[in-house]
Amino acid sequence: MSDKAVVLLSGGMDSGVCLALARLQHTEVKCVSFYYGQTHSLAESQAAQRLVEYYDVPLKYISLPTEMFTGTGSVIVAANRLDQLKMTYEEIQASYGVSPTYVPFRNGLLLSAASVFALKEEAEYLYAGMHSEDARNWAYPDCTPEFLGAMANAIYVGTYHKVRLLTPLQWMTKGEIVSIGLKLELPFKYTYSCYAGGEKQCGTCPTCVGRIHAFRVNEAIDPAPYAIEIDWHNNMEGVGV
Repeated sequence: MSDKAVVLLSGGMDSGVCLALARLQHTEVKCVSFYYGQTHSLAESQAAQRLVEYYDVPLKYISLPTEMFTGTGSVIVAANRLDQLKMTYEEIQASYGVSPTYVPFRNGLLLSAASVFALKEEAEYLYAGMHSEDARNWAYPDCTPEFLGAMANAIYVGTYHKVRLLTPLQWMTKGEIVSIGLKLELPFKYTYSCYAGGEKQCGTCPTCVGRIHAFRVNEAIDPAPYAIEIDWHNNMEGVGV
Protein backbone atom coordinates (compact mmCIF):
# COMPACT_ATOMS: atom_id res chain seq x y z
CA MET A 1 0.00 0.00 0.00
CA SER A 2 1.17 3.54 -0.69
CA ASP A 3 1.73 6.17 1.98
CA LYS A 4 -1.87 7.34 2.30
CA ALA A 5 -3.68 8.73 5.34
CA VAL A 6 -7.27 9.51 6.27
CA VAL A 7 -8.13 12.22 8.81
CA LEU A 8 -11.32 12.06 10.86
CA LEU A 9 -12.20 15.73 10.44
CA SER A 10 -14.85 17.50 12.50
CA GLY A 11 -13.82 21.01 11.53
CA GLY A 12 -12.54 21.78 15.03
CA MET A 13 -9.02 22.85 15.88
CA ASP A 14 -7.98 19.40 17.18
CA SER A 15 -8.81 17.58 13.97
CA GLY A 16 -7.46 20.59 12.07
CA VAL A 17 -4.06 20.11 13.72
CA CYS A 18 -4.25 16.41 12.81
CA LEU A 19 -4.87 17.38 9.19
CA ALA A 20 -1.88 19.75 9.22
CA LEU A 21 0.33 17.00 10.69
CA ALA A 22 -0.90 14.42 8.18
CA ARG A 23 -0.17 16.75 5.25
CA LEU A 24 3.43 16.99 6.45
CA GLN A 25 3.87 13.24 6.93
CA HIS A 26 2.08 11.54 4.03
CA THR A 27 2.07 11.72 0.24
CA GLU A 28 -1.74 11.51 -0.03
CA VAL A 29 -4.33 12.64 2.51
CA LYS A 30 -8.12 12.37 2.46
CA CYS A 31 -10.64 13.47 5.06
CA VAL A 32 -13.92 12.03 6.26
CA SER A 33 -16.62 13.79 8.32
CA PHE A 34 -19.77 12.36 9.85
CA TYR A 35 -23.27 13.62 10.55
CA TYR A 36 -24.90 11.83 13.47
CA GLY A 37 -27.56 14.35 14.51
CA GLN A 38 -25.27 16.83 16.30
CA THR A 39 -26.67 20.28 17.02
CA HIS A 40 -23.71 22.00 15.41
CA SER A 41 -23.58 19.90 12.22
CA LEU A 42 -23.94 22.77 9.73
CA ALA A 43 -21.21 24.88 11.30
CA GLU A 44 -18.98 21.81 11.64
CA SER A 45 -19.40 20.80 8.01
CA GLN A 46 -18.72 24.32 6.80
CA ALA A 47 -15.53 24.47 8.88
CA ALA A 48 -14.40 21.08 7.58
CA GLN A 49 -14.99 22.26 4.02
CA ARG A 50 -12.94 25.41 4.60
CA LEU A 51 -10.06 23.36 5.96
CA VAL A 52 -9.94 20.85 3.11
CA GLU A 53 -10.07 23.66 0.58
CA TYR A 54 -7.16 25.37 2.33
CA TYR A 55 -5.07 22.17 2.40
CA ASP A 56 -6.29 21.05 -1.04
CA VAL A 57 -7.42 17.58 0.05
CA PRO A 58 -10.69 15.74 -0.69
CA LEU A 59 -13.47 15.35 1.88
CA LYS A 60 -16.10 12.63 2.12
CA TYR A 61 -19.17 13.54 4.18
CA ILE A 62 -21.15 10.57 5.50
CA SER A 63 -24.53 10.59 7.29
CA LEU A 64 -25.15 8.01 10.01
CA PRO A 65 -28.60 6.99 11.33
CA THR A 66 -29.59 9.86 13.64
CA GLU A 67 -31.96 7.72 15.69
CA MET A 68 -28.93 5.89 17.05
CA PHE A 69 -28.25 8.68 19.56
CA THR A 70 -31.80 9.96 20.07
CA GLY A 71 -32.86 9.52 23.68
CA THR A 72 -29.31 9.23 25.00
CA GLY A 73 -29.58 12.42 27.07
CA SER A 74 -26.71 14.14 25.30
CA VAL A 75 -27.22 17.89 24.96
CA ILE A 76 -25.35 17.99 21.65
CA VAL A 77 -27.80 15.64 19.90
CA ALA A 78 -30.42 17.87 18.29
CA ALA A 79 -33.28 15.37 18.56
CA ASN A 80 -32.92 15.29 22.35
CA ARG A 81 -34.04 18.95 22.47
CA LEU A 82 -32.00 19.84 25.55
CA ASP A 83 -30.57 23.23 26.46
CA GLN A 84 -26.87 23.83 25.89
CA LEU A 85 -24.59 24.22 28.90
CA LYS A 86 -22.57 27.32 29.72
CA MET A 87 -19.96 25.69 31.92
CA THR A 88 -16.36 24.54 31.91
CA TYR A 89 -15.48 20.86 31.78
CA GLU A 90 -14.34 21.13 35.42
CA GLU A 91 -17.75 22.48 36.45
CA ILE A 92 -19.46 19.71 34.51
CA GLN A 93 -17.42 17.13 36.39
CA ALA A 94 -18.23 18.66 39.77
CA SER A 95 -21.93 19.06 39.08
CA TYR A 96 -22.87 16.12 36.90
CA GLY A 97 -20.18 13.41 36.91
CA VAL A 98 -20.50 12.04 33.38
CA SER A 99 -20.55 14.96 30.99
CA PRO A 100 -24.01 15.76 29.59
CA THR A 101 -22.24 16.53 26.32
CA TYR A 102 -21.06 12.90 26.12
CA VAL A 103 -22.58 10.99 23.20
CA PRO A 104 -22.46 7.29 24.18
CA PHE A 105 -19.71 5.41 22.34
CA ARG A 106 -19.66 8.03 19.58
CA ASN A 107 -15.93 7.76 19.01
CA GLY A 108 -16.16 3.98 18.81
CA LEU A 109 -18.73 4.31 16.05
CA LEU A 110 -16.93 7.12 14.19
CA LEU A 111 -13.55 5.42 14.34
CA SER A 112 -15.07 2.16 13.10
CA ALA A 113 -16.80 3.86 10.18
CA ALA A 114 -13.67 5.89 9.37
CA SER A 115 -11.65 2.66 9.37
CA VAL A 116 -13.95 1.22 6.71
CA PHE A 117 -13.42 4.39 4.66
CA ALA A 118 -9.63 4.19 5.13
CA LEU A 119 -9.64 0.54 4.09
CA LYS A 120 -11.63 1.31 0.92
CA GLU A 121 -9.25 4.16 0.10
CA GLU A 122 -6.23 1.89 0.69
CA ALA A 123 -4.94 4.26 3.37
CA GLU A 124 -2.48 2.91 5.90
CA TYR A 125 -3.15 5.49 8.59
CA LEU A 126 -6.22 6.96 10.27
CA TYR A 127 -5.75 10.19 12.26
CA ALA A 128 -8.09 11.24 15.08
CA GLY A 129 -7.84 14.28 17.36
CA MET A 130 -8.71 13.02 20.86
CA HIS A 131 -6.75 14.80 23.60
CA SER A 132 -5.99 14.56 27.31
CA GLU A 133 -8.52 17.13 28.56
CA ASP A 134 -11.45 15.13 27.17
CA ALA A 135 -10.04 12.02 28.85
CA ARG A 136 -9.50 13.72 32.23
CA ASN A 137 -11.55 12.18 35.05
CA TRP A 138 -13.23 9.96 32.45
CA ALA A 139 -15.53 12.79 31.34
CA TYR A 140 -15.41 11.15 27.91
CA PRO A 141 -14.43 7.47 28.32
CA ASP A 142 -14.09 7.06 24.55
CA CYS A 143 -11.22 9.56 24.61
CA THR A 144 -9.15 7.76 27.25
CA PRO A 145 -5.84 6.00 26.52
CA GLU A 146 -7.45 2.71 27.54
CA PHE A 147 -10.19 3.12 24.96
CA LEU A 148 -7.97 4.43 22.18
CA GLY A 149 -5.42 1.67 22.70
CA ALA A 150 -8.14 -0.95 22.47
CA MET A 151 -9.59 0.68 19.35
CA ALA A 152 -6.15 0.89 17.73
CA ASN A 153 -5.69 -2.84 18.26
CA ALA A 154 -9.20 -3.64 17.02
CA ILE A 155 -8.77 -1.51 13.89
CA TYR A 156 -5.39 -3.00 13.06
CA VAL A 157 -6.60 -6.58 13.53
CA GLY A 158 -10.01 -5.98 11.97
CA THR A 159 -8.52 -4.54 8.77
CA TYR A 160 -6.12 -7.46 8.23
CA HIS A 161 -3.28 -5.30 9.60
CA LYS A 162 -3.82 -2.67 6.91
CA VAL A 163 -4.97 0.40 8.89
CA ARG A 164 -3.26 1.93 11.91
CA LEU A 165 -5.00 4.42 14.19
CA LEU A 166 -2.86 7.47 15.04
CA THR A 167 -3.87 9.82 17.87
CA PRO A 168 -0.97 12.30 18.01
CA LEU A 169 -2.74 14.68 20.43
CA GLN A 170 -3.70 12.00 22.94
CA TRP A 171 -1.43 13.22 25.74
CA MET A 172 -1.75 16.94 25.02
CA THR A 173 -3.75 19.74 26.61
CA LYS A 174 -5.75 22.22 24.56
CA GLY A 175 -3.03 24.79 25.17
CA GLU A 176 -0.38 22.47 23.78
CA ILE A 177 -2.57 21.75 20.75
CA VAL A 178 -2.95 25.46 20.02
CA SER A 179 0.83 25.85 20.39
CA ILE A 180 1.41 23.17 17.75
CA GLY A 181 -1.25 24.67 15.50
CA LEU A 182 0.43 28.07 15.68
CA LYS A 183 3.78 26.53 14.75
CA LEU A 184 2.17 24.67 11.83
CA GLU A 185 0.39 27.88 10.76
CA LEU A 186 -2.98 26.18 10.96
CA PRO A 187 -5.68 28.61 9.75
CA PHE A 188 -7.57 28.70 13.06
CA LYS A 189 -9.98 31.23 11.57
CA TYR A 190 -11.47 28.41 9.49
CA THR A 191 -12.05 26.07 12.45
CA TYR A 192 -15.15 25.82 14.63
CA SER A 193 -15.41 24.32 18.12
CA CYS A 194 -18.75 25.56 19.49
CA TYR A 195 -21.57 23.21 20.56
CA ALA A 196 -24.27 25.87 20.07
CA GLY A 197 -24.05 25.72 16.28
CA GLY A 198 -24.47 29.44 15.61
CA GLU A 199 -22.82 31.37 12.81
CA LYS A 200 -20.23 32.55 15.33
CA GLN A 201 -18.85 30.57 18.27
CA CYS A 202 -20.92 31.38 21.37
CA GLY A 203 -17.95 31.85 23.72
CA THR A 204 -19.74 30.29 26.72
CA CYS A 205 -20.24 26.56 26.03
CA PRO A 206 -17.66 24.08 27.40
CA THR A 207 -15.69 23.78 24.16
CA CYS A 208 -15.62 27.53 23.63
CA VAL A 209 -14.37 28.09 27.19
CA GLY A 210 -11.64 25.50 26.70
CA ARG A 211 -10.65 26.97 23.36
CA ILE A 212 -10.46 30.52 24.70
CA HIS A 213 -8.29 29.43 27.61
CA ALA A 214 -5.99 27.51 25.24
CA PHE A 215 -5.31 30.66 23.23
CA ARG A 216 -4.83 32.73 26.37
CA VAL A 217 -2.14 30.44 27.78
CA ASN A 218 -0.31 30.83 24.46
CA GLU A 219 -0.72 34.62 24.70
CA ALA A 220 -2.44 34.49 21.33
CA ILE A 221 -5.73 35.78 19.93
CA ASP A 222 -8.11 33.34 18.30
CA PRO A 223 -8.91 34.64 14.79
CA ALA A 224 -12.20 32.72 14.65
CA PRO A 225 -15.28 34.91 15.31
CA TYR A 226 -17.23 34.83 18.59
CA ALA A 227 -20.73 36.06 19.37
CA ILE A 228 -19.44 37.91 22.45
CA GLU A 229 -16.43 40.12 23.05
CA ILE A 230 -13.47 38.21 24.50
CA ASP A 231 -10.79 39.78 26.71
CA TRP A 232 -7.74 37.96 25.37
CA HIS A 233 -5.50 39.51 28.02
CA ASN A 234 -7.44 37.84 30.84
CA ASN A 235 -5.57 34.64 31.61
CA MET A 236 -8.02 33.40 34.21
CA GLU A 237 -9.92 30.17 33.57
CA GLY A 238 -13.16 30.82 31.74
CA VAL A 239 -14.50 33.63 29.60
CA GLY A 240 -13.57 37.29 29.81
CA VAL A 241 -15.96 39.83 28.35
